[in-house]
Amino acid sequence: MDVNQAKQEHLLALKVMRLTKPTLFTNLPVTCEDRDLPGDLFGQLMREDPSTIKGAETLMLGEMLTLPQNFGNIFLGETFSSYISVHNDSNQVVKDILVKADLQTSSQRLNLSASNSAVAELKPECCIDDVIHHEVKEIGTHILVCAVSYTTQYGEKLYFRKFFKFQVLKPLDVKTKFYNAETDEVFLEAQIQNITTSPMFMEKVSLEPSMMYNVTELNIVSSGDLGESTFGKMSYLQPMDTRQYLYCLKPKPEYAEKAGVIKGVTVIGKLDIVWKTNLGERGRLQTSQLQRMAPGYGDIRLSLEMIPDTVNLEEPFDIICKITNCSERTMDLELEMCNTRSIHWCGVSGRQLGKLSPAAFLSLPLTLLSSVQGLQSISGLRLTDTFLKRTYEYDDIAQVCVVCPYTSNEC
Repeated sequence: MDVNQAKQEHLLALKVMRLTKPTLFTNLPVTCEDRDLPGDLFGQLMREDPSTIKGAETLMLGEMLTLPQNFGNIFLGETFSSYISVHNDSNQVVKDILVKADLQTSSQRLNLSASNSAVAELKPECCIDDVIHHEVKEIGTHILVCAVSYTTQYGEKLYFRKFFKFQVLKPLDVKTKFYNAETDEVFLEAQIQNITTSPMFMEKVSLEPSMMYNVTELNIVSSGDLGESTFGKMSYLQPMDTRQYLYCLKPKPEYAEKAGVIKGVTVIGKLDIVWKTNLGERGRLQTSQLQRMAPGYGDIRLSLEMIPDTVNLEEPFDIICKITNCSERTMDLELEMCNTRSIHWCGVSGRQLGKLSPAAFLSLPLTLLSSVQGLQSISGLRLTDTFLKRTYEYDDIAQVCVVCPYTSNEC
């Protein structure tokens, strides 16, 4: 074969077009003052231009829609759609046409063809059409590989392929923070930033909790019988803007008192984010399972089940403490109450609370009073395990606002 021989032309032509929403046509208006040499010439040309808005010709955005001229960029979580057409440009019948479309990523190669069977024959000026869809789940460079094999009417088997490269970008930056409450409640703050160049309509941002938790969304303000979003009716997120979403998670009753929930690494759940861009293009992202390191409570955990928000100066008030055995052994507990400068305990100190099994708890009502006005910290409780002679002290258990009933001064 002569190396200088011209490359053989194929009988079939392959065309690939990405299916995406159109964009508004933009133009660059050129204006001048009436006393300038062109006069009203530029204005007249803009008024005659069909792409401009009548009466607002100087605006850059027009009324016409334009289709994309290339693959462009696509964002993670969106659906990539493409139209593939194979046309017979020759004057002869082509047989056994097989069209194959693969998507090559950095980690895998995916077959996107709707059918893997060959078309028996294709007459002149006829075509084979196919539409492929793929939900993008990786960022980075993607290559669409379209291959066509066929047989001429003389029995010659031919093959060719084309490559189409496009980038998949990250649309959102998601950061999470955990806040542990005095009880077993966990507050999750999700910071979501739009890192694209166009505004997004946030259709849904929800938290799917793990099997151990129930979740309450704190992004809705109750207004009568209906709830209104804290972000308003039109939930748009402008480019580079950040929005905070807040959720409260509570352990289900069957898990609340188990040591596995309050110790070690705990799986919280995952965020589900749905948005729309431009002319309604929809995208969806789900984070991986969010995990937080639960606080360590030691062998004994002391929390408050009930405490008043405001109390009167030098008047007794009641609280209810919850004591949980977080260890793996049985304890025999003794309670001591130590007065501080402002807090005075009412009752007998040094009393026996009895035995407490592993993972068990007891509710303990206590009475105290404050001799100082203002925001006071409740301190001075001490628990002793008489089996091991080990003492546990608890300061700053909670805070209470102390007011004088005879004056209007509050904390």
